[in-house]
Amino acid sequence: MFPAEEDILVTLSSLEHYTYCPRQCALIFVEGIWDDNTHTIAGTLLHEHVDSPGYEIDDEIKTLRSLPLFSKRYGLVGKADVVELHDGKPIPVEYKKGRKKKWENDDIQLCAQALCLEEMFSTEVPHGYIYHAGSKRRRDVVFNEELREETLRTIEAVRTMLTERAVPPAALKPQCEGCSIRGICLPEVTGRDSISKEKKYERGIWEA
Repeated sequence: MFPAEEDILVTLSSLEHYTYCPRQCALIFVEGIWDDNTHTIAGTLLHEHVDSPGYEIDDEIKTLRSLPLFSKRYGLVGKADVVELHDGKPIPVEYKKGRKKKWENDDIQLCAQALCLEEMFSTEVPHGYIYHAGSKRRRDVVFNEELREETLRTIEAVRTMLTERAVPPAALKPQCEGCSIRGICLPEVTGRDSISKEKKYERGIWEA
């Protein structure tokens, strides 16, 4: 998977949004729509704590903060919250405001960071960590073959979306709860599932 020079670069953050909801990703990165809610504000405040560029050394572990990342091979750009160097080996650490969620968008974003680090440091990155502020615990994420393949598929899906400037139709689903742009997306009004329910409701009225 080597993107051509004219291909659009994919940001690391867009992978998280796409895995969570392709329409959310398109509204943000194709249409340029964004709105804050309590969840995004809390996430911003958390990242302000770790996003100051610099480094520190503690117990022989060098910690790099807000490290710019890139991959020419996969056409990726972005930055890592934290990269720890253990004997010179990079380990990405992503900070999230809540507890572990049932969606796998965090893992794919972290794996994409590892792809960048492998290219930048010319070494294998077998795993990384996601720090969940809600539980104050780190979760070890192993970059196995399955996760790597899913990450590569997501990168290509996002690149196709950006190239074609395609915005998927709305659909009401569990991810809509807490979504910062739900009031703009309006899945209850424009979603296919919502429309289907409305048609059934109308049929019920007329059949009565």
